[in-house]
Amino acid sequence: MLIVKNILCFLLLAIFLIEISFAQKGRRHSDKKDFDGMVLIPAGEMIGFEKKEKGNALVKVNSFLIDALPVTNEDFLQFAKANPVWRKNSVKKIFADRNYLTHWLNDSTFGSEVNPQSPVVNVSWYAVRAYAKWKNKRLLTTDEWEYVALTSQKKANGKTDDVKNKTIIDWYSKSGEKLITSVGMQKPNYYKVYDLHGLIWEWVADFNSNLVTGESRGDKSFDSNLFCGAGSKSFSDVTDYASFMRYAFRGSLKAEYTVHNLGFRCAKNLDK
Repeated sequence: MLIVKNILCFLLLAIFLIEISFAQKGRRHSDKKDFDGMVLIPAGEMIGFEKKEKGNALVKVNSFLIDALPVTNEDFLQFAKANPVWRKNSVKKIFADRNYLTHWLNDSTFGSEVNPQSPVVNVSWYAVRAYAKWKNKRLLTTDEWEYVALTSQKKANGKTDDVKNKTIIDWYSKSGEKLITSVGMQKPNYYKVYDLHGLIWEWVADFNSNLVTGESRGDKSFDSNLFCGAGSKSFSDVTDYASFMRYAFRGSLKAEYTVHNLGFRCAKNLDK
């Protein structure tokens, strides 16, 4: 009889502890501010890739919100349905080249080879800017994107993380996968942002503000000093090959270009 009582007391105590645990988890969850799929990035500083005025490479970034995940095919389809001018067969040529949403079957259907939860690609800068505005958001600036991308999984500054850097370079050396996996499958970085590296390239608001002084890869005002000889003085770290490749890629774009592995995510200013 005593044994039965002890067992009952143990079970009651276990149930009581479990209820406390769930209550605490519920409070922790409710205390955390919900940013509707976005992540809060704290203000900070970083050493920028390109030296600015008077050789200073220090970049200050204000706090902002960023989408935890890239925009997916499903997300963009909802935008296209609500905004017919941005549908696959309706967009004007001045706003997107002929490969716009070329991987989709038509205006309202992806096709069997397109994963709805993969990041949308083959979209122009004009189109992604319109999407961001439709969501009451905006595109990230280059500095904001680089600031968040600087992190590793465990550190806010992952610049010296050899494993991370090698992984990025290895991915950049590939031509790009035709079938892109779903978003959120990789481990998040320090800020809990997913897929900044290793899945797609991403548009930024000021994509053409670095390396090329105009808008296109054929711009006559291309600054060759950035790439050779004494031009290395323009970089804060001449061994940062990953950043060099990103800035060079951005500088090769025009706003109407679409690329098979170029997508985007959005940002938002914090409410004051």
